[in-house]
Amino acid sequence: MIKISNIYYMLAYAFRSLNFGSISQMDNEEFENLHDLFAEILITGMRKQLKRGLPHLYSSQCEELSNLRGKIDIQSSVRGLTIIRHRLVCEIDEFTEDTPSNRLIKCAITYLLRQSDVSSERKHYLKFLRSSLNSVADVPKIKIPQQRIGGAEYVILVNVCRFLLDGMLMNEGGGYKMREWLTDEAMSSLYEHFLLAYFQRHHTFFNARSAYIDWDIPNVPSNMPQMKSDVYMTYHGKTLIIDAKYYNHTMSERFDKKTYHSQNLYQIYAYVKNVDKDASGNVAGILLYAKTDEAVTPDEDMMIGSNRVSLKTLDLNRDWSAITAQLDNLCAWLQNT
Repeated sequence: MIKISNIYYMLAYAFRSLNFGSISQMDNEEFENLHDLFAEILITGMRKQLKRGLPHLYSSQCEELSNLRGKIDIQSSVRGLTIIRHRLVCEIDEFTEDTPSNRLIKCAITYLLRQSDVSSERKHYLKFLRSSLNSVADVPKIKIPQQRIGGAEYVILVNVCRFLLDGMLMNEGGGYKMREWLTDEAMSSLYEHFLLAYFQRHHTFFNARSAYIDWDIPNVPSNMPQMKSDVYMTYHGKTLIIDAKYYNHTMSERFDKKTYHSQNLYQIYAYVKNVDKDASGNVAGILLYAKTDEAVTPDEDMMIGSNRVSLKTLDLNRDWSAITAQLDNLCAWLQNT
């Protein structure tokens, strides 16, 4: 399980905006469910956004007009014989807030208003926000790429809405519902993005990034799979590779015996050994699992050849300070001489 307030922190890191809302003053008991959490994010973000104004875009529209405006669409005017009616078809560029991103926000607000577990007080604010978007079209769930423009707070607002709507499932009645948590795929992606963003923000001298790893082969066959790390950090000649794992089960079980996932160990071993081409021992790898309710979870440090490989578990149901302390400790090896 994950504390709902911790999802708020993870979202903020993953979407690169820790100035959003009042994260540092969040009350852990404030949110009883995910819908209430997302409702508060939208309310907090939209209050600020409406004060400064929603981003606008130019949208090209064609209209049949009696007075010239914009650019004449000659072909449409001739084809429609509009000149007989003393009218012309004109192309007009409207500066409008009816943009795909604003439509996505309105769609998310509409979705939350339909949920029974959103508090009545928050629904009151959501209704006000929806009425403030009268010039934005009502559309069903739409796909847009991850938002990167419009200011930091607007970016996280749109991306949170996109993340919320991606977690919805269409039911047989044609309405929407959300799983007890968001889909495993969505949560796994959030977990990976959060980890990378955390190290990038708080450990800048490690140059954290998501990097491709080259095979230590003179002529790499074209059919070889790509190796891409979730977190790749370097410092003074040492390299630490972290691979994030978000599973329902962090251990395999066969004949009542718990074992580590073999494919995960092979993966991190391949990453480490192909980076440490000279077998210097200056490359280490960590498999970082999100904790589940299992009684036994990975917690191991071992040397495979000359390289350190660790299997660790991050408990996302703990206080945020405990989570950050564990993350900070993971990269301490880079600074040890």
